[in-house]
Amino acid sequence: MVRLPSLKLFITLFLVIGFFGGVALAADIDNMDRWAWNDLTGWIDFYGHPGINRVQVENYQLKQYAFFYSNSSDIALDCATSPNGNICSTSNFFVSNDGSGKLAGWAWSDTYGWISFCGNASGGSTYNGSTWVCPASPTYQVKISPNNGDFSGWAWNEVIGWISFNCNNSGIGNTCSTSNYKVNTKWHGCEGCEGGSPLLSSGSLESSTFDAGFSDGVVFNSIMWLGTSGTGGVNIVKFQIATANCPSGATNPSQCTSSPGWGGSKTSGDGAFVGSDGTSATYYQPSGPRVPVAVSTLYHNNKRYFRYRVFLEKDTGVTTPVVQDIIINWSP
Repeated sequence: MVRLPSLKLFITLFLVIGFFGGVALAADIDNMDRWAWNDLTGWIDFYGHPGINRVQVENYQLKQYAFFYSNSSDIALDCATSPNGNICSTSNFFVSNDGSGKLAGWAWSDTYGWISFCGNASGGSTYNGSTWVCPASPTYQVKISPNNGDFSGWAWNEVIGWISFNCNNSGIGNTCSTSNYKVNTKWHGCEGCEGGSPLLSSGSLESSTFDAGFSDGVVFNSIMWLGTSGTGGVNIVKFQIATANCPSGATNPSQCTSSPGWGGSKTSGDGAFVGSDGTSATYYQPSGPRVPVAVSTLYHNNKRYFRYRVFLEKDTGVTTPVVQDIIINWSP
């Protein structure tokens, strides 16, 4: 049995605990597309330290800490989850997200100092009492695409200069043929969150890849969620599951080179997110929390790697369902 991440409708990942062998702490940053670049220090890893922390993208801010690969020095993205714990009593800072992927605010490096995520010649972000606000007509800003989760743009530090989040950034043109890098997240925007008043009526989240740890694959038995149902109107929590014998979600396990990997245009088969009939047109929909639903083993037997998508829907103005844990039961 694998206990998967805690989350809320407004899409936040937390802890993963493995029963048949451990699986890693779930990352909100993709475990492949995780690199930013600085000309002086080199690669900056926004996936986080393996086994220690994972950077998380939330609707209103970034959490945890990235690090400079060349010297392993950290970049704290907020004061509450810094490498030194909660230091907000002495320095209250964070990188903010306006809900549509426009970042602002400040990160901190003990080695290089403040890192600004938006600004112009007059300065960086200012605090309005609840969040960080980018100055009018910014000349630089880090953004996240709500369509695909790709970061783009530049951050600025007085010591090391510009930090690039995508090889296809404006200003330098497309350099991806020379060095193909970007930071990507599973967070794909929060409809209605801009301005600090979430009005989200639906949302979805795609997990990172999990390894069941058996070369011959496993049997996926059931899926259920723990938490509380919303009250009033329509409240739905439903799932799709994707399995494969390639960690990339490819369909040719001996080479694992086929494209696309997980999801993409796939509607069935390895790497496709499917429901009860083995196609992308259906879902697994428990009637409520703590109610397991059988997984259709015909479409997932003897697969080693898996991902899930969770979809949450509610009527506008009613209480949001809260999912605290997702549990997928599987056996060797």
